Amino acid sequence: MIAIRFQFPTDPSEVQLLMRAVACLLAVLFLAAAGSAVAQERHLIDPMLPGSLNPKPLPPLKNPDAPSTPAKELFARKSTPFPGPPRSIGGDFDGCLAGAVSLPITGPTWQVMRPSRNRNWGNPQLIRFIERFATKAKKVGWNGLLVGDMSQPRGGAMLSEHTSHQIGLDVDIWFAPMPDHVQSSEEREFGSATDVVAPDLRDVDPEVWTHRHTALIRTAAQDPVVVRILVNAAIKKALCREAGADRTWLYKVRPWYGHAEHFHVQLACPADSAECKPPAPPLPSDGCGSELDFWFKESTLHPPPRKPKPALMLAGLPPACKQIVKAP
Repeated sequence: MIAIRFQFPTDPSEVQLLMRAVACLLAVLFLAAAGSAVAQERHLIDPMLPGSLNPKPLPPLKNPDAPSTPAKELFARKSTPFPGPPRSIGGDFDGCLAGAVSLPITGPTWQVMRPSRNRNWGNPQLIRFIERFATKAKKVGWNGLLVGDMSQPRGGAMLSEHTSHQIGLDVDIWFAPMPDHVQSSEEREFGSATDVVAPDLRDVDPEVWTHRHTALIRTAAQDPVVVRILVNAAIKKALCREAGADRTWLYKVRPWYGHAEHFHVQLACPADSAECKPPAPPLPSDGCGSELDFWFKESTLHPPPRKPKPALMLAGLPPACKQIVKAP
């Protein structure tokens, strides 16, 4: 065993040098910890972060029946759909899904991104919309869709990013056209999304944004099953500028935080989902007036950190969701 002896310096200049060295070391450690915390925070809020080539199943919960177990922990552990007829139950922020159907990760006019998340599930109405929309997108010069998050196999809250997407009637479409080849797993899991908003957040980036983006969103909004489309406020501003004479489709397109790399499409409740809570209809205006100014205030562009909301528990969901998430 080797003993290491350290003698603290007594000379004032040496003491000062030592204290500076210790301060530098502490600063490095602090920055490393801060960087790790920021990375973890981004993982919770950024739906464009990379996936995994070898996703591992989540470990079993110690006490899944405890009332304090968040619903997201239960739904995230279900890798298969609940059998039976398709039903969207509850609302976008407090619901679940039965009889879900998966969108094939590769189609003739679409490709699913981040498939390791297993979030390419939805009500059949959503599947039909994506297939229909992808075909129409080709007609406006868009080379197929890159499809982001839809829903989990049984819907419900997700462990990260989304608090919506719970009833199989939501889909994120990336602001990048499908490439001319079938992407590899590496490309799908780690490929970067396209940010179409300028760095100052006040308009779209003219180096990236094109009229085809406007045509793509217009095509989605004109589908009768679409209730709302969420985009970044800078994108809404560009759409107002480029809409042309027919502005009725703009009623469905609303600004929201983020959404610079994708747009979020929300569908109406299907006729055969009696327990589905209809989303609020859009406001009776094109949204291009003074109400758009709010989104470009400094306090809106750079809001202070928001306190996380309490986790949604199973008791906060419709009763049918307990049976759906508890079933094998």
